[in-house]
Amino acid sequence: MEEHVCPIWVGYLLASPIRKFAQNPERILGKYVKSGMKVIDIGCAMGFFSLPLARIVGINGSVFCIDIQEKMLKSLKKKAKKAKLADIIECRKCTSNSLQINDLTGQIDFALAFAVVHEVKNKEKLFSEIHSSLIRGGKILIAEPKFHISKNNFDESIKIAQNLGFKIIEYPAIKRSHVLLLQKN
Repeated sequence: MEEHVCPIWVGYLLASPIRKFAQNPERILGKYVKSGMKVIDIGCAMGFFSLPLARIVGINGSVFCIDIQEKMLKSLKKKAKKAKLADIIECRKCTSNSLQINDLTGQIDFALAFAVVHEVKNKEKLFSEIHSSLIRGGKILIAEPKFHISKNNFDESIKIAQNLGFKIIEYPAIKRSHVLLLQKN
């Protein structure tokens, strides 16, 4: 579901442990994700958020990691195996026009779209597929980089999500990011 694909070398930068000082996954997600949940990480890259999500949901939960780049997913699979999280994480390669999650309809508790919505050309399709995958009351955290995406562009994406049945429930603060927590009505 890409319009612009993040280069592989950027994936290594995004997975850097140094990033945790500004964007700590446990601090960002711990408030929304609990043990036993089913979660999707859209545009997971090399797993900066995926691995912490797997630790949070534990052995009774699942994390579906979605990316368009096989190299990103391959790296994530290696990291998950090394961290003994491979049984919790399922990597899925999406296409330019689908997340490939139709089999997850009504099963997902939480979705994460961190610095990825701006890369998707068909945002209506993206949000429609996410909406379909979520349980009633399921949530999605959307964060976009302020240095790359204007507030107007971010707001346009959110309006698309709202038109598809999401409502804004919180304005979390994440450094250098436009952020919203939405809920499926």
